[in-house]
Amino acid sequence: MVFYFSGTGNTQWVARQMADAIDEELLYIPDLIREKRYHFTLGKGERIGFCFPTHGWQPPRIVRDFIAKMTIDHRKADTFCWALTTCGDNMGEAMTILNKDLAAKGLRAETLFSVTMPESYVCLPFMKTDTEEKEAMKIETAKRQLPHIIQVITERRCGIEELEKGATPRLYSYVIGGYFNKRMITDRKFTLDEDVCIQCGKCEKVCPVDNIKGTPPAWIHNGRCTCCLACYHHCPVHAINYGSITKRRDQYYFNKRGDQR
Repeated sequence: MVFYFSGTGNTQWVARQMADAIDEELLYIPDLIREKRYHFTLGKGERIGFCFPTHGWQPPRIVRDFIAKMTIDHRKADTFCWALTTCGDNMGEAMTILNKDLAAKGLRAETLFSVTMPESYVCLPFMKTDTEEKEAMKIETAKRQLPHIIQVITERRCGIEELEKGATPRLYSYVIGGYFNKRMITDRKFTLDEDVCIQCGKCEKVCPVDNIKGTPPAWIHNGRCTCCLACYHHCPVHAINYGSITKRRDQYYFNKRGDQR
């Protein structure tokens, strides 16, 4: 059983590779929330994994909220729990935070990985998408990393932590990330250039939390926005922006160039 969340496709790609290789069911957290499906039973020997992007050096709020509501029937001694996060650079103490949330459910992710993937958060002055060359390099590095991760999970090896935490992980996650996730996760700054919008409806389709309705799109401010920027990055004509800063930024989503597997 592999639970995952993804906005621009990086984590979705990784999670699918993992679930296919270890022959576990892949479960998309936004779909489970829509279905109000929070109770799960682990079969004998079944593994449980969590895959998510790092948002502000923490697990995304949607992941944390889902874990807070979920219940799992499992045999503690027989359960192998693991977690993987994707990040553009480093992930701080995101896994420490995740394990605090899991502890309330009687779980602990014993084996932890981070996988560096192309950058997608572009809403701060120093945050930009990667160059085409750097993007390709990160994906190729991830492809080489995954077979090792899959082997570790398949063999149920505990105590493995291969994490890119950065130079000051506590500062990243608890100070900067704490402020970011409390104050800067909002849909209020999304704007639409109606003269550019072609009313294709793609932004509504890709929004994982059903926060966009209609064409031209309108953000309905349902309080569930994760600032994953799926709407911004998938817009084929760059009609969506987050404030003014993204007008000068590029767009990225996994397989945008159509050459990834």
